[in-house]
Amino acid sequence: MSITRRTVARSVRILGVASASAALALGAAGNALACNINEFSAEAKCDGKKGVITVTDVDPAGIPATVSVFLENNGADVKKVGEQVVEGSREGVTITFTENWKPNAEYRVHVKAAGYVDEDIKPNLITPATACKADEKPTPTPTPTPSDSASTPAAEEPGAPAPTPSASESTTPAAATPSNAPSPAANDSNLAETGSNSNTGIIAGIAVLLVAIGGGAVFFGMRRRGSSNGR
Repeated sequence: MSITRRTVARSVRILGVASASAALALGAAGNALACNINEFSAEAKCDGKKGVITVTDVDPAGIPATVSVFLENNGADVKKVGEQVVEGSREGVTITFTENWKPNAEYRVHVKAAGYVDEDIKPNLITPATACKADEKPTPTPTPTPSDSASTPAAEEPGAPAPTPSASESTTPAAATPSNAPSPAANDSNLAETGSNSNTGIIAGIAVLLVAIGGGAVFFGMRRRGSSNGR
C-alpha cells in the first residue's frame, strides 16, 4: 500500500496542531506555577502596641516580586507605607511593614514580578475594628522586709501623744565649761545643804535651849538681887 503526498501532508498538519496545543498548555501551566497574584495575601496585625501589615508569598518557584503598600482614602492613595522585595516558597515567606494603622482603615497592596504579575491583591486590606493596645500587666506590690518595717516609724494617729525618745536618743548634755572662780569650801557647801543629812535643825534647837536657859538665869539673878536690896 503506497502512501500519497496528501496523506503525509495531513499527518504533518495534525502533528503540528497537537504540538502547538501542547506548547500553549505547557506555557500556561508554567506561568501559573511560576508566579500568580493568588499566591499573595495581606493581613493587618498587632506587634505589642504597634501596628504592622504583613504580606505572605507562597510562590513555590521563588520568583522575586516587589510588594508596595499604600494607605487609601476614597479610592485614592494617601501615602506610601513602604516597599519590599520578597521571594516566596512553598511553605510561604512573610514580609512585615510597620504601620500605626487605625481601626477600619483601607490599604492597597500591589505586587509586581516582571513578566509574571503586575496587579493589586483583591480586595483591598481593611484593618480590624479595634486598635492595638499595650499589654497591661499589674505591677507587683513590693513586700516590706523586716529591716524596712523596723526602720520606718509608724504613722501617728490624730490626738495620739508624741513618742517618747529612748535613752539612746536623748540628748547628752554638754560638758561644763571650767571656770576661773574659786570653788566653795567644804563647810560652805554643808551649810547650803538641806534635808536628812544636814545638822541645821539640831544646832538651832540647842541654840534656842541655851538662850532660854541664859534668859532664865538672868531673870532669877536679877530677882534675887532685888530681894537682897529690899532687905
